Amino acid sequence: MDVKGRVTIPASFRRVLVEGDPNCQTGGNPELVIVYGDHRRNYLECYTMEAIDEVDAKIDAMPRGSMERKMLQRMFHGQSFPTTVDETGRLVLPAKLRSKIDLEGMAFFIAAGDTFQIWKPETYDTEELAKAEAWLDELPGDFDPLIFLDGAAPPSNSEG
Repeated sequence: MDVKGRVTIPASFRRVLVEGDPNCQTGGNPELVIVYGDHRRNYLECYTMEAIDEVDAKIDAMPRGSMERKMLQRMFHGQSFPTTVDETGRLVLPAKLRSKIDLEGMAFFIAAGDTFQIWKPETYDTEELAKAEAWLDELPGDFDPLIFLDGAAPPSNSEG
């Protein structure tokens, strides 16, 4: 990240943003929405326009006045930042968003289908990576996570 808060989006992520923005013309700059969420969220989640439209439609389908709908509206409408990728493939992260996740210097990107996350590398290592390692430690040594693609449950760890 440079001093102006610009981060370069990996090329493969930019392609997903372009494909997920129905209004983006060939060679144009895609729009996206950065959801920064509440105080518990330590990363920024970047949604393609199609992905955020899907989330919005699901929120709109919830009962009016329900606490769940109100909370999701706050998280996705009130705690988000619509923006555009610039002509050099960079994204400007406002100071408020950088400060929220304590981002300075390097940014870590992780893909998640039609979204991607931006993390402070040290936070990702201590929080998310630690969760994944703890989860894997509970599984048998020969466990293959691809089993989830078939809808199967993981086997229990019979090691004592």
